[in-house]
Amino acid sequence: MSGAGGTAVASVSSAPPEQEEGVTWWYRWLCRLSGVLGAVSCAISGLFNCITIHPLNIAAGVWMIVNAFVLLLCEAPFCCQFIEFANTVAAKVDQLRSWQKAVFYCGMAVVPIVISLTLTTLLGNAIAFATGVLYGLSALGKKGDAISYARIQQQKQQADEEKLTDTLEGEL
Repeated sequence: MSGAGGTAVASVSSAPPEQEEGVTWWYRWLCRLSGVLGAVSCAISGLFNCITIHPLNIAAGVWMIVNAFVLLLCEAPFCCQFIEFANTVAAKVDQLRSWQKAVFYCGMAVVPIVISLTLTTLLGNAIAFATGVLYGLSALGKKGDAISYARIQQQKQQADEEKLTDTLEGEL
């Protein structure tokens, strides 16, 4: 019975992650690095936020610590080797599209700020929010080159001039 479960986990973790079009290898590593740094900043700020008597600050601090754990689990599963399902969760997160990761990470970072708007929650969640922004920018795709953009603008301008000449000739 344990052999069947072990092979299922091995097949999920050995599957290659989905390569996104237009995203270079260094940008993917930048997103991962910002996720790890965001997790560290959330954890440290969450601990400082919990040292208070205000219940909303404590709730925001606990949420930030949970954010740190989720970010580490998704972006750097090797940091959570003591958890059995870490590789499975990381494989499922790698299959998500960039815009889905962006919404998830930005949403996670905004919740503690909504709970308790303090400088600690703002600064602690800034890098986690930036991770979501980086994933959102990768979802937009590659920027077009200047030549194709100039051609599109020229075609639009010619179409507008043709419409203008047709309306002027119709009035005469």
